[in-house]
Amino acid sequence: MALFSLVASHTDLDLDTVAQLSNGTGEVASVIPESSVSGAVVLATCNRVEIYAEAPDDQSVEQARAELLQAVTRGSGLAPSTVESSFKVLTGDSAVRHLFEVGSGLKSAVVGEREIAGQVRRALGTAQETGTATGTLVKLFESATRTAKDVGTRTALGSAGRSIVSVALDLTADLHAGVTDAETRAFWEQANILVIGTGSYAGTTLAQLADRGAVHVGVHSASGRAEAFVADRGGWAMALGGEKIHGAIAEADVLIGCSGGDRRLEAETLRRLREGVETRLTVLDLALSHDFDPAIADLPGVDLITLESVKMAAPEGQQESIVEAARLVDGAVAGYVQERKSRSANEAIVALRKHTQQVLESEMERVRGKHGCTAAAEEVEFALRRMVRQMLHEPTVRAKEMAAEGRLEEYENALNILFGLEVSAPVAQAGLESCPADVAPDATAGAVEPASEAARIA
Repeated sequence: MALFSLVASHTDLDLDTVAQLSNGTGEVASVIPESSVSGAVVLATCNRVEIYAEAPDDQSVEQARAELLQAVTRGSGLAPSTVESSFKVLTGDSAVRHLFEVGSGLKSAVVGEREIAGQVRRALGTAQETGTATGTLVKLFESATRTAKDVGTRTALGSAGRSIVSVALDLTADLHAGVTDAETRAFWEQANILVIGTGSYAGTTLAQLADRGAVHVGVHSASGRAEAFVADRGGWAMALGGEKIHGAIAEADVLIGCSGGDRRLEAETLRRLREGVETRLTVLDLALSHDFDPAIADLPGVDLITLESVKMAAPEGQQESIVEAARLVDGAVAGYVQERKSRSANEAIVALRKHTQQVLESEMERVRGKHGCTAAAEEVEFALRRMVRQMLHEPTVRAKEMAAEGRLEEYENALNILFGLEVSAPVAQAGLESCPADVAPDATAGAVEPASEAARIA
């Protein structure tokens, strides 16, 4: 199997393009059964769209890449050339390292932000639910999630609490409050705040508003989930629906959009709802597909903070913490790659063991033909099995070592030269039976099990 990823992010693209690409990933699952793609996991956030995929072999990667891009093109409505140029392709260990860095927050607009770790975990969960996650991809994403947890608990990046939401709320406070902590706290305690949406960002937003001392917070969801959402988070905010939303918008000091749905508040609608209102309004558009018409920034008394604004205002992380996080990621990547290479030796080991088992069974067939199922024949069989196990120990160890060193091809070539074995080709399983006589326990000590068990990797 060959691992690769398609990466489109805020470092190379405007966020509107990222949002359109994200819409296109809905077609990925449908293309897998009839394509060169063995499996895929889609990671889509407000700053990036990444597809981690597996192809049958290195020669199939280009075809698999093309089929995934065609699927995104169909779903996004973008020109094929735009989709093609938007995604970078990473293969093998480079794809592994990138995911580990992304999950740890080292590639985020707000370096060290913790929200991305949860998004990586949920991306895998979605792929498992839809049946597109292969064993290799599950192992990859679980390892990336563990690494992100280590970075969060073992470096100052985890304790800093920075995130897209926290930076956006800091910018809001800068516009409304004074310079002291007391003035900032007083602003949040007095502000009328409306949160639109009930997704993961909305949950993070509500939690951070609570930490900042916010009291007057309403939550609205076009899908009607606001009441359950508020109840699940302590019930301290107010769920708003129907026409109540209009009054909340008119009275709001801070309006936060986290829904990313099809509905969008237009500038003219906002102007009409706030006609005659003199208090200043700050609008935070944190949805990947905008919840607000960008033209509202031109309305008098309205400040608009977007994901682009957050990206430009994001504080630089402490260099020492970033270096430590990068060191942890380096170690985790090296461990994952080494383990994966070691596992890749299994096919070669199984091929060699099956070959020796066939030779052993062939010889035992000759012995049984001459001596029958006698105690002497059984003793010969047990002796041969012990000898085979001892002989295979060193070649098994060397296979794993050479795989870890990236030299597995040499090992496979040696098997082909010495025994005529093609590792990728299925090797027939010996079907001969051993003598059915009862055997005393001490006679079997240390013996290799019959054919089906002999192929098992120790």
